[in-house]
Formats: sequence, structure tokens, C-alpha cells
Amino acid sequence: MTQKPLNGSIHDRIHAEMMDNFDEELELEIDDDLLDALTNEFEGDPAEKTVDRRLYFKELFRLQGELVKLQSWVQHQKLKVVVIFEGRDSAGKGGVIKRITQRLNPRVCRVAALPAPNERERTQWYFQRYVSHLPAGGEIVLFDRSWYNRAGVERVMGFCSDADVEEFFRSVPEFERMLVRSGIILIKYWFSITDEVQHLRFTMRIRDPLKQWKLSPMDVEARSRWEQYIKAKEAMLERTHIPEAPWHLVEAVDKKRARLNCIAHLLEQIPYSDVQQDPVILPPRVRHPDYQRGPVPPEMYVPARY
Repeated sequence: MTQKPLNGSIHDRIHAEMMDNFDEELELEIDDDLLDALTNEFEGDPAEKTVDRRLYFKELFRLQGELVKLQSWVQHQKLKVVVIFEGRDSAGKGGVIKRITQRLNPRVCRVAALPAPNERERTQWYFQRYVSHLPAGGEIVLFDRSWYNRAGVERVMGFCSDADVEEFFRSVPEFERMLVRSGIILIKYWFSITDEVQHLRFTMRIRDPLKQWKLSPMDVEARSRWEQYIKAKEAMLERTHIPEAPWHLVEAVDKKRARLNCIAHLLEQIPYSDVQQDPVILPPRVRHPDYQRGPVPPEMYVPARY
């Protein structure tokens, strides 16, 4: 059967569908516009010029296309990939994770963002609750914060003892070497921002009703312990930067640049190639002349308010 050429109506529908996909990213960029306005209000001067918007979207969509290729390669080769995202609150970890997962299959690439441990988990081996989230062959897991909570928030906020921290520093290099020996590709990112930028982003969250949920009492308390967090971060990097699983620092004051730089770097960490895919051919629609669609009660439809 020969396929009918696309008519103008179908072309218009395809174009509209593509634009809708682009709008998903544009909606996320509203946050950056609000941050720019807030920066201007505080400083009285135009915000520092970021990467050109047209270039940003062009590169982002290109990199997301490469991520789709990487996803196919991970599936094809049954690779096991773990990517850890750490950094201060509001450093932009979540924004990068959103852009990575935006075009990927959630069955292949999933996010692990664990809440505070419950009473039972606090009595387990420290790494135990993270192990259950590790990938099988053909999977990518992005940890939005990870076992490094012990070296950061738990240490600074007094949720663990000095002995617990010391044991963590002794254990984590061996734990990560064991993961790598088992075939897991382990990549670790630390997102770095300044005190001033965090203050601006926290202020934005306070003013934005859609973002106030992101600012927890713990985040507010952490602001007063900035220097303690710096010391904890320096100790963490010094003692857990190992050849098998090194840390990669992302300058994240400029969110757009941070996203592009991180995704581009991530793609370089895993050699991949195009995977030959079988062509997808839609079968002809089977119609039965004796089939009649039954009526649907009007009350079952969602009201068309828009």
C-alpha cells in the first residue's frame, strides 16, 4: 500500500505538535526571567548577560538529542549508570535533572530523590537505603542528592556524630570502588554557587507562591551556617575524590551555562554510538463494517473550559 502524501492540514498538525514540545522548555524558562527581574530589583543594574537565548535553545535541543542516543546505547549495551548531583540548596541541580530527563524514557532514566530516613532506616547500614535504587543493566539513575547527605547536611545540622562522619569517609571510597568494580558507571557532580546568588534565589522562592514549597525550614537554617557548609564541602571533596569516581565541579551561578556545560560533560563520560533501530511502520487501520461505537454519557467528559 502506498502512503498518501501529507496534506496541508497534517503538516499544520505536525508543526503544532512540535511547537508544543518546544513550549515545554519555554515554560521552564519563565523561572529564569523572574530571577533576572529580581536581580535587577536588588542591584538596580541589568543582570549579567547570560548565553544568548537562541543559542541556548539550539544547544539544549541538540544535547537532548544526544541524550536520546545515549539512552539507546545504554539500553543496547545493558550499561548501568549512576549520576550524583550535589550542591547547595538552589544551586540548580533540579533544573539540570529536568532537562536531562525531559526527552528520555522514564523506564530507562529515573530520578532518585530520597526523603529523610525513617526510624527503621536510621538503624540500617547507612548505604542500605540507597542500594535499592541502583540501576540494573540498561538503566540510568540520577540521584538528586545521595549518600553524601552524611558529609553535608547531616554533619552540619548535627544529625549524626563526628564518629559517624569519620566512618562515612572511611567507607564511601570503598563503597564506590565496589560499585565501579560491579560494572556501574559512577559520575559525581557538585554545583557551585556564591552566597549572593543563593540569597537571590531564596528571596525569589519566598516571593513566588509557586516555589515557596521548595524553601524548607532546613534550607532557612542552613543559610546561617554557610561557612560550616563550606568546610564540610571541602572535607568531602578532599576525602572522596578518588580516581575510580572523581568529583566534577559545575560553576552554576549562570543556570543556562551550567545546564549546557553539565549535559555536554555527561555525554563525554560515556562513549556511545548510534544504535541501528528497526524502522517503525504503522499498520493500516483495520475497520469492521459491523462495528458501531457505543454512546458515551455526557457527564463522563471533562468540562471544556478552555
